[in-house]
Amino acid sequence: MKVLESAPHRYDKGIKILTLGKIDKAYDRVIENIKKHDNVLDIGCGTGMLSFRAVIKGATVIGIDINPEMLEIAEKRTEELKVEEKIKFLEMGVAELDRFENESFEVVVSGLCFSELSDDEISYTLHQIKRILHTEGKFLLVDETRSKSIVKRIVNLFLRVPLIILTYILTQTTSRALKNIEKEIEETGLKIQSRKSNFLDNFVELVIVRKDMK
Repeated sequence: MKVLESAPHRYDKGIKILTLGKIDKAYDRVIENIKKHDNVLDIGCGTGMLSFRAVIKGATVIGIDINPEMLEIAEKRTEELKVEEKIKFLEMGVAELDRFENESFEVVVSGLCFSELSDDEISYTLHQIKRILHTEGKFLLVDETRSKSIVKRIVNLFLRVPLIILTYILTQTTSRALKNIEKEIEETGLKIQSRKSNFLDNFVELVIVRKDMK
């Protein structure tokens, strides 16, 4: 998802419109891979939709995002939920992932963030995730994808255009689907452990591990 700076407070609403409400159930499913006491990194955390789910599971979370207004909303939610000791939000982008030590996270999560990154940023981020992910850790990715089926892409286009227009009018939010993310994941030295997608194959939930996982 590409979100304009002018409407961060409407971000969650825009995501729900564009995903036809699928996002909450998708996040609930992937978060089941997180265990109590896990150290979790949320890349592109936005307002904290995944971060807070991880905290509820008993994890300790660092959420990063480049949008200070989104992080301000997340910080307010942290205070409301009284989980300051379990979660920290940092204003930083994927270019700064090298500040984290090797194998420092049991879980890395990212929801609708990779679709905002350039091709070079995606490649760099995947390599950094492999480095900072614990040997037996998991990378949980939820995002929009581009189906390999031409028919499904055409159907998706007709169904999505009205939603995209409506969402942009209300929230100044638009989207860009990932094209070859699964191939890039494998080429990085990561392995897709499980995959779930919708009928049109334009929305995917991936559980990813290191290929050298014991």
